[in-house]
Amino acid sequence: MTGTSPARTVVLIHGLWMTPRSWEKWTERYEAQGYRVIAPAWPGLEGEVEEIRRDPSRIAGVGLREVIAHYEEVIRRLDRAPVIIGHSFGGAITQVLLDRGLGSAGVAIDSAPVKGVLPLPYSTLKSAWPVLGNPANKNKAIALTPEQFHYAFTNTLSEEESAAVYERYQVPGSARVLFQGAFGNFNPRAATKVDFGNRRRAPLLFIAGEADHIVPPKVNKANLRLYRKSPAVTEYQEFAGRTHFIVGQDGWEEVADYALNWAAHHGFSRV
Repeated sequence: MTGTSPARTVVLIHGLWMTPRSWEKWTERYEAQGYRVIAPAWPGLEGEVEEIRRDPSRIAGVGLREVIAHYEEVIRRLDRAPVIIGHSFGGAITQVLLDRGLGSAGVAIDSAPVKGVLPLPYSTLKSAWPVLGNPANKNKAIALTPEQFHYAFTNTLSEEESAAVYERYQVPGSARVLFQGAFGNFNPRAATKVDFGNRRRAPLLFIAGEADHIVPPKVNKANLRLYRKSPAVTEYQEFAGRTHFIVGQDGWEEVADYALNWAAHHGFSRV
C-alpha cells in the first residue's frame, strides 16, 4: 500500500485524557507507508501535553457536539473521503461521523459506547467514577491521578511503566464529554445518537482489547450487535492482553497494521 493520492488519507481521532500525541507512533508508521495522516486535536487541546497540563481551563466545558463538529469540518474540507480511525471517545465520534456519510471506512478502537449500548461493567464505572462521582465536575477539566490512570489505561503494566506513559500522554479531560457519553441513553437528542440501520454508511470495524478496563470487550460487542439492522459491513476484532492503552502498549504495531489493512481493503477500494 503506497501512494499519496487524496484517497489515501487517514484521520486519527484521539480519546478523553489524551491528545494527538497518543497517535505519534501510528502517524510515523502510516506515513512511512505513503499515507497522508491527519490527527487533529479536540477543541481546547491544541498544543503540547505539558502546556495543557499547566493550563487545562481551555478544555473545561467543551462538549461532544463541539468535538464532533470540529472533526466533521476537518473531514469535509478534504478532497476525498478518508479512512477514520478513533480510539475510546474517538471511536464513538468515528461512529457518528460514519453515520453522517463521512469517511470511506471507519475503525473504532476500544470505542466509548454510543447511545443505545447498555452494558455498564464494574471496571468501566470504577474507571469513570473519579469524574462521574461528583456532579459538580460537569464543566471542569479533570485529570486522573497516576493510580487512577494505571487502573483505567495501563492495568497490565507495572507501576513504573504506567508512570512513564502517564507522564508522556495524560492530560486533564473535559468532564462534560464523559457526562454526555455516560448519560446518553437518557437523552433523546444525545450527541452520540446514530442510526444503526443506516444502509449507506461506510464499513465499520470494532477493535477491542481483551484486558481493557474502561471499555471491556462486552461493551464493544454490545455496540456491534446494534448494527445488525444494517446491511453495511460491520466487523469485530479482539486482541488478547491489550489494555485501554492499546494504541501505545507493546505490540501496538499489530493493531495499527490490522486497522489500516482492514480499512484499506474495505474503504479505499470504494472511492
